[in-house]
Formats: sequence, structure tokens, C-alpha cells
Amino acid sequence: MKTEVLGIRYDNVTMAEALDAARTFLQSDASGYVVTPNAEIAYEALHSEALCRVLNDAQLVLPDGAGVVLASKLVRSPLKQKVAGFDFALLLLPVLAELGLRLFLLGSNPGVAEQAAEILREKHPNLCICGTADGYFSQDGEALEAIRAVQADVVYVCLGAPKQEFFMQRNLAPSGAKLMLGLGGTLDVVAGHVKRAPRWMQKLGLEWFYRLLRQPSRFGRMLRLPKYIFAALKKRWKG
Repeated sequence: MKTEVLGIRYDNVTMAEALDAARTFLQSDASGYVVTPNAEIAYEALHSEALCRVLNDAQLVLPDGAGVVLASKLVRSPLKQKVAGFDFALLLLPVLAELGLRLFLLGSNPGVAEQAAEILREKHPNLCICGTADGYFSQDGEALEAIRAVQADVVYVCLGAPKQEFFMQRNLAPSGAKLMLGLGGTLDVVAGHVKRAPRWMQKLGLEWFYRLLRQPSRFGRMLRLPKYIFAALKKRWKG
């Protein structure tokens, strides 16, 4: 079931329901892509029809962030819970292994995807990671050639928003993949180059604050969060 929050139509699901939906989709004959907009991306979509459209065209639109869930309550269209893209991606791996699907890791700096692949293979011996490539390509064709060459079924696209969303929209069909997922900095975290917030901060919806403490240069980007919440309040006030 879709629930619209400030123009974006989210799948109103729990993590378990999102995984079930992904499994069902992977067992079908269709192809699609998954987006995981947080408040920063959602705020950008308020000012970009193209970005809003590419998000709403996704097979699954998962609310990645406490800010999005809070906004949904403010506009009286409450979402069930935050469904973090990082957690969703890791929990999906056993499903990919069970279904015998081939996974490709795309993004981050040179060498990071390979490091992430090694770590994931150790944790999931039955998982087929068929290829990797960094995010430093000048033309989509370079990445597409690598994905097609290994006949990947699923691609974790970690190019950062909104680059990854537009990449998936343009390239899902020509890639031959069944499913693409836009996952931001997931590979950096898996490879150990970036740390996630402690679990208690995640539960309190303070991951944004943890990232700000570790990367003060993100302050300008972080201002989108209060602006997004204000936009939700403004809509509530207008009825």
C-alpha cells in the first residue's frame, strides 16, 4: 500500500514486509528498482519534479530516516516505521543466496566494492557476488558493460543521491538486471571505512546527529532536515 508524504509515494511497510515484497518481486518475471529516500533526498524532491518522478517510479520506495517518518505523522499520513536502506540491503542477502541470484556491487572509491565483497562472502558463503566496480566512471556504458558481462541479476548501486536514482532509471533495462537498489554509502560502511551510529542513537532517530559529529562538513546538507520538517508542518497548518 502506498502512502504519500509531501509528494513521494512510500510503500507503507515494516522491514519484514519490505523483504517479503522484494522476495515476491524477485520470483516474478518483472524488473524494477528500489529507492530509499531519507529527509535530505525527500527535501530535494520537493524542488525537483524529475527527482520526485524517478522516486515514485520505483518498484519499492522505502522511508529511510526518522525525519521521513516524523513528517508522515505531521501530515497525518503515518508510515509504519523507518526502513533503513543499509539494513534492508544486508537482510536481503540471504534471500538472494536462497534464490541463487547473482549480485553486483557498484560504487564508492576504487577498491571499496572489492573489500565489501570479500566481507560479505565471508558472512554469506552461499551468496554469489559476481562482480564489482567503483563509482568513478565517466559514461554509464562503462558500468553497464561490467554488469552485463557477468549477467548480474541484482545490482547494489551506491553512487549517492540523486545520481544513483537517475542511473537506475536510465539503466535498469539495458543492464539486463532484474532489480537495482540505490543504497548510498552502504559499501563504505560494509568495508569498514565509515561507521554507523550506535544502535541506541539509531533507535532514537539520531543517526543524522552522529554523522554530523563525525563529518561537520555535512552541516549545510543537514539543514535540509529541519527545512523538510518545516514543510510538513506548513502542510499540516494549511489543512
